[in-house]
Amino acid sequence: MQYRKDETSGGELSVLGFGCMRFPRSLGVIDMKKTSAMIAVAVERGVNYFDTAWIYPGSEEALGAALAEQKLREKVNIASKLPINACKNAGDFDKYFSQSLARLKTNYIDYYLMHMLTDMNSWERLKNWGITDWIEEKKRSGAVRRIGFSFHGGRDDFLALLDAYNWEFCQIQYNYSDENYQAGKSGLKAAAGKGIPVIIMEPLLGGKLVNGLPKAAHEAFKKADPDRSAAAWGLDWLWNQKEVSVVLSGMSSMKQLEENIELAENARADSLSPAHLAAFDEVKNIFNASYKVPCTACSYCMPCPQNVNIPGCFAAYNASFAFSFIEGLKQYVTSTGATSVAPRMAGQCVKCGKCEKHCPQEIKISALLKDVKARLEPFWLRAVLSLLRRQPPRRSGRS
Repeated sequence: MQYRKDETSGGELSVLGFGCMRFPRSLGVIDMKKTSAMIAVAVERGVNYFDTAWIYPGSEEALGAALAEQKLREKVNIASKLPINACKNAGDFDKYFSQSLARLKTNYIDYYLMHMLTDMNSWERLKNWGITDWIEEKKRSGAVRRIGFSFHGGRDDFLALLDAYNWEFCQIQYNYSDENYQAGKSGLKAAAGKGIPVIIMEPLLGGKLVNGLPKAAHEAFKKADPDRSAAAWGLDWLWNQKEVSVVLSGMSSMKQLEENIELAENARADSLSPAHLAAFDEVKNIFNASYKVPCTACSYCMPCPQNVNIPGCFAAYNASFAFSFIEGLKQYVTSTGATSVAPRMAGQCVKCGKCEKHCPQEIKISALLKDVKARLEPFWLRAVLSLLRRQPPRRSGRS
């Protein structure tokens, strides 16, 4: 296993992290026998970063039970998350944190995140409830070792959040299919420039970069290296960048785990050849051919007076054609903060035209945002989002 240093703590993090949202299941319930076996092998082979969250059904309980049963807690870093969208007041901070500790069968969490921060409005809301004092108290007591945030929003919001607090790590969605989506490459470099670890989620776009690749993309990769799998292409692209600390993989089988560990054992920065990098460029051009909006996410159109995340809307819209409608909708909900108290959706556009005056691509933004709304804001979505904003996520207590 290869490791990269956490400069904020002096410790080392395995380049492969175990994403615990997709533990193997049987009849809808986490299969503890298979899960425990996978966790044991992962730790034995050097994986020391396990990522879970309060809102992942059964995940915290399963991880906690497996680590406790096999006496592995002190060998790993647990990352979990405060469900900020479920918090209604300051008292909820302790409520959810205490529940996580109980489920994880531990008295501290190594890496604790504010889950799904989307913009400064979300952070200011938490600050008004006293989140900074709460964080400091948890750190003083040792209940939280490192504090960070997971991000779903636009690049400018990410950069603002980076400067808003003395974060010790962050987590972003990042993969080769769109370097400019959400925080993007510039956000990655900005965070790494602050000396904090950057944890990568969705490295294979929920499997789309393995099972959903266009035939032409597969052929481009095979031509460059016939022995490299689609998963290897996606993971190696990330590990090739020294700014990436940990790549999370939501593994649901022993086969996936073993394949990813083998890849991680050879994961080094700046190791891809010019031919490999050229293959990525060719594949990205294939994706671009499927895109409906030629947006480069330069953000010259921002800020929007109506708070629309214009680049995020277009990235999700393009993904809905390049990959699938469901993938595009998922990206749209997260990148626009649709479940937050201050969403940034296409339907908020009032066609003021300010953005179009600054677009170097001369994109007809107002008209295209109408298309985004028509495709990614179906009639039932607002009702679902309204319900999610009013109520905490429902979850199963079973593992």
